[in-house]
Amino acid sequence: MTKSIPRTSVKAHIAQAPGGYPASDNVPAQELFGRDIFSLKLMRDRLPKSVYGRLLSTIENDDPISPADADVIASAMKDWATERGATHFTHWFQPLTGMTAEKHDAFLTPTPSGEIINEFSGKLLIKGEPDASSFPSGGIRSTFEARGYTAWDPTSPAFLLKSGGHLTLYVPSIFVSHTGEALDSKTPLLRSQEAVSKQALRILRFFGDTKATRVRANVGPEQEYFLVDRRLYSLRPDLIMAGRTVFGAPPCKGQELEDHYFGSIAPRNLAFMDEVDHRLWALGIPARTRHNEVAPAQFELAPMYEQVNVAVDHNQLVLRILRDTAQEFGLACLLHEKPFAGINGSGKHNNWSLSDSEGRNLTDPGPTPWTNSLFMVFLAAVLRAVHKYSIPLRIGVVGAGNDFRLGANEAPPAILSVFLGDQLTDVIKAYVEGKDDSDGWKGGDMATGISALAPLAKDITDRNRTSPFAFTGNKFEFRAVGSSQSIAPANTCLNAAVACALDDIANELDKAAAGGLDPIKSAHKVLPKFFEEHLPVVFNGNNYAPEWEVEAEKRKLWNLKDSVSTLAHYSDPEVREVFTRFGILNERELHSRQEVHLEKYIKVGLVEARLVRSLGYSSILPVALDSLKKAADSYQSIKGAGAAAASAKACFDLFSKLTDALCEGLGTLDSILAEVEGVSDALKQAEAVRDKLLPHLLKVRDTVDQLEVLVDDNRWPLPKYDELLWQ
Repeated sequence: MTKSIPRTSVKAHIAQAPGGYPASDNVPAQELFGRDIFSLKLMRDRLPKSVYGRLLSTIENDDPISPADADVIASAMKDWATERGATHFTHWFQPLTGMTAEKHDAFLTPTPSGEIINEFSGKLLIKGEPDASSFPSGGIRSTFEARGYTAWDPTSPAFLLKSGGHLTLYVPSIFVSHTGEALDSKTPLLRSQEAVSKQALRILRFFGDTKATRVRANVGPEQEYFLVDRRLYSLRPDLIMAGRTVFGAPPCKGQELEDHYFGSIAPRNLAFMDEVDHRLWALGIPARTRHNEVAPAQFELAPMYEQVNVAVDHNQLVLRILRDTAQEFGLACLLHEKPFAGINGSGKHNNWSLSDSEGRNLTDPGPTPWTNSLFMVFLAAVLRAVHKYSIPLRIGVVGAGNDFRLGANEAPPAILSVFLGDQLTDVIKAYVEGKDDSDGWKGGDMATGISALAPLAKDITDRNRTSPFAFTGNKFEFRAVGSSQSIAPANTCLNAAVACALDDIANELDKAAAGGLDPIKSAHKVLPKFFEEHLPVVFNGNNYAPEWEVEAEKRKLWNLKDSVSTLAHYSDPEVREVFTRFGILNERELHSRQEVHLEKYIKVGLVEARLVRSLGYSSILPVALDSLKKAADSYQSIKGAGAAAASAKACFDLFSKLTDALCEGLGTLDSILAEVEGVSDALKQAEAVRDKLLPHLLKVRDTVDQLEVLVDDNRWPLPKYDELLWQ
């Protein structure tokens, strides 16, 4: 494979740190924030008052937009974009690749007189028509059924984005087929948003709230990533094509000393982060936190909370800006869940809550949760969602990359459980037992033993970083989402499950009220049954402990350890019902997603296998054979039976053994590849990748990693972990 620099130059190459980093925009953050979005302020300034009012109602209350208003909005958008220098616009959508897609069209339109004008109509704003047959569709579209439509999502702001010096107007959109079926991850998300809002409003109305007009899920996704020198990255075909290293011996130093976590940020990395923040702020993305993560070369970026559909769009922009900005700094941003074996991988902690149009956080218990019946209903709904509908939630985080991470030291296991903390657990147990637990939180201050410090208030719960679904005071942290994944599927599944749970609880509350009970007494009659049923999903201990897996089995909790096992349940009636009850996905859309996930899992496995095969034959085996020859020559040159001869023979024997194992492993890989590629059924082929191909790749890797430690450093063809991770 082509390499940009010779392997022997790596050490000198590392020392040549690039200079002239891009300078962050020297504009105060207050002026910079939202500069590149068609914001509410811009809409208010540029649109007629009546049009602005109706558009605001669309954004806040999901009221449909009229074609006449769309013409006015499109004209204002075009004027703003062209004043800034944009020449093109694009409907920006999220197909089932997990990434984003765009097709650029120019504003320029020829006139009969031979001149050109800038034109952007409401029709062009509302609908686009990219080809649909070349995107993954799971059978909804085929080559001879190419028509697909993008449709403007007015609830997410349009924005300007510069690439290669060219400025383009991006219009967030959904993507559907000619039959109206969803071909993307955004359409089901918006449907799930409406479903959870409708069911949550039923609960609010039950408790007498007549003011709230909607309920929205809010999300703050913490994004983890790795940064490596781009010139070393260019020498790793596996990183380029698979996003992770298929070979690599453990570094001399990994994360054992925990000295990278929250450590001081190296100058180049800090300059990169500063540039990323400025670009995100200009797009109205509230990036707030940046720091070193646990693994060497690993970092985290965290924004503040936003409405879930906007958070989904913004997280996709975060991924793009991380990748693009890294390149400008001579870095490569790795978003794979497990780019390096033996050290922490990367996740995307999905902090989720519900709030109503009056600004109330419905997942905030307040000072006395026992008397906060509204919160207790929503708590019961979340427990029911995670317990009864755990498979749909697990489906929201499937992926070949995430399989390498889930269950490891930095990630929750595949068993979905909820951490509540002791105090809140005591409250729901009191509900079940019919006891009064109305004293409120037992908080207070922490005793530090230092008189000069101000009092430090103690939080109501500790944090449990091992829990896949943890209550953290006024929100829930779904920690199983992978770093490269879109957060749309996870939140679609979560919204759908909570909507179903709220529906179940609302039906029981209505029955209790029909019997003459007031709302509070109805809640105290209904909730104990739900809390008792779903207490098995509450676990406040160490989710990594082997004992928990045994205990979880006793509690009859699902333990779906890999994506293929999870995807096999896509067609289960109780899984389908979660998505079909409120029309979030129909049967055909559900089946299509199962097919897409299976196909992607298979293709990822085959790509990685071909990489192992190619690198093994073309790069590793020649070095192994050359090292074996040198070991043989050394052994032959030493006469006698002394220690030197014994050492030379041991070296020769070791190289001989490993070289034979490599040749045998690569030969067997050829056979397994042919066998797997010959399986026609998608589920059976995915199982073959999981059960036959991937275990064999690990065997070949083990051999190669042993050779890496033994071969002369200057002859090893790939940059090593020591070089990639410690710069």
